[in-house]
Amino acid sequence: MVEATHRLLLGRSSLPGEINCLRQRWVRAAPRPVACSNTLFWGDGLNPSIIVSLDFPAAAPAVDLVGQLGSAASVYKVGLQLLTAAGPSFVRDLLDAGKQVFLDLKLFEIPSSVASAVAAAGQLGASMVTVHASAGSSVLEAAVASAAHFPELKVLALTVITSMDDEALREVGVASTVPEQVLRLARLAHAAGCHGVVASPLEARLLRNALPQGALIVTPGIQPLEFAKGDHARFTTASEAIKAGATHVVVGRPISRALNPAASFAALCAELEV
Repeated sequence: MVEATHRLLLGRSSLPGEINCLRQRWVRAAPRPVACSNTLFWGDGLNPSIIVSLDFPAAAPAVDLVGQLGSAASVYKVGLQLLTAAGPSFVRDLLDAGKQVFLDLKLFEIPSSVASAVAAAGQLGASMVTVHASAGSSVLEAAVASAAHFPELKVLALTVITSMDDEALREVGVASTVPEQVLRLARLAHAAGCHGVVASPLEARLLRNALPQGALIVTPGIQPLEFAKGDHARFTTASEAIKAGATHVVVGRPISRALNPAASFAALCAELEV
């Protein structure tokens, strides 16, 4: 799977029509990295950042959302679904438009394969890439060593996905509670040299107290209180996540499924005062 992802990252998109739509709709004047209010992690500060999740089955709706948000949003998450559907050219066009890209690949393979996939992500120009912490220290260390050749690329260790709870952990043979497992894997990731971790916002305070100040804590599972939880078993609001110690929040459906995505994004920025 990881080797296939590596080939995919180095390949070209087979959807030239949709990619041309990107070129027609996005303004490409701004170089990267972009200096804006929700900047990712350039410089020494850890400013709270909003990462917009492009969880779409094709390029067209992702293009539409990026166009609606315009210059207000600068950081986007691209996962396996969209990468497989739209190809690496979609990511390149995001970068050319002055955006930063979080490649949420959730890599889980032997060390050499993970290292190759991380290198491909770096060659593509990604700012973040995820590796499963449960793959072990040898895999995490290989990912970090590979990323060292790309100064802008940060390796994030995925602890426990937000759809899992204690019962789901027991089902796969993990006797620990979710917070215990998250903390164990986060410490493993830090020892391996990872730049940060991915966990639900409910573990943000625990992680902030356990990890060094410079560690990135990226939290999906961000939902307004009135919003249906969707696939997330562990979720909270963006402001609660930031107050608990998260450095970045990943927001998808509350923006992408809103009647007015731009207004929803603006409201989120106001909530976080960014």
